[in-house]
Amino acid sequence: MLTLTLKDWLPNACRLSVVRRDPQPVFPPHKHEFSEVVIVTGGNGLHVTGPESWQLSAGDVFVISCGRMHEYKDLNDLTLINILFDPGKLNLQLADLSSVPGYHALFALEPVWRKRHQFNSRLRLSLGELATVQGMVDELERELEKRQPGFGFQSTALFMQIVGDLSRAYSRTKSSDSRALLRCAEAIAHLESHFAEPMSLDQLAGLANMSKRSFIRLFQAATGNPPIARLIQVRLSFAAKLLRHTDKTITEIAYEAGFSDSNYFARQFRKEIGLSPRTYRAQSTL
Repeated sequence: MLTLTLKDWLPNACRLSVVRRDPQPVFPPHKHEFSEVVIVTGGNGLHVTGPESWQLSAGDVFVISCGRMHEYKDLNDLTLINILFDPGKLNLQLADLSSVPGYHALFALEPVWRKRHQFNSRLRLSLGELATVQGMVDELERELEKRQPGFGFQSTALFMQIVGDLSRAYSRTKSSDSRALLRCAEAIAHLESHFAEPMSLDQLAGLANMSKRSFIRLFQAATGNPPIARLIQVRLSFAAKLLRHTDKTITEIAYEAGFSDSNYFARQFRKEIGLSPRTYRAQSTL
């Protein structure tokens, strides 16, 4: 089993790389220690993951997650741009992108539902959109090649611009399968951006237009956690930031982060972080 490693394919500090396949050569089945955004720029062929295969053509964009075995077959002048990235780095740079449903749909939900939707929920760029994204990729590639001082910052900023543009493009898609994913993505975005408000599983499932059982299953497959566990994580992350950077009391921080009980907040904080809120604040100011 061939595994492409971070060490060999993403040796730079910003953990980003652009790999052009023009055309895509025959390559054995493989998986990665990193993720990649695949942008199909021309020709056609099959993308194969295990027993499933899907036809590709210019304008198709999809994400291949870490550890997913795949290959390309029946190549007919298929040309690709692969943007390789370390998901950990991406998570550090999200800012308010988590409020864009297309981001969650493209990077988390579509890979999970690919088999169910037979790849019909993939992002498909128009010729104009494809040309715009290719121009951004050209800038990213130049920055990575020149490696001038500050290239890590510039490269990360350019990559996030591409991610943001693709996420917005997905939010504009009209296919029924894509809209179904976007409804679920809207629920995730609502959780991420309104975490301090009272929130229930019924409310989130309603936003996704799904049963609670189906929503929980899809949410956990896409994010790795059930919805309520993720909500608690987001609240605790916000609370930790307030503990580090403000003089607010622990009770004030608990309520501002969305917890109605400061004792419950303290228990959850210790469980997740391994320290009490008071000890965490003290150690963060050393």
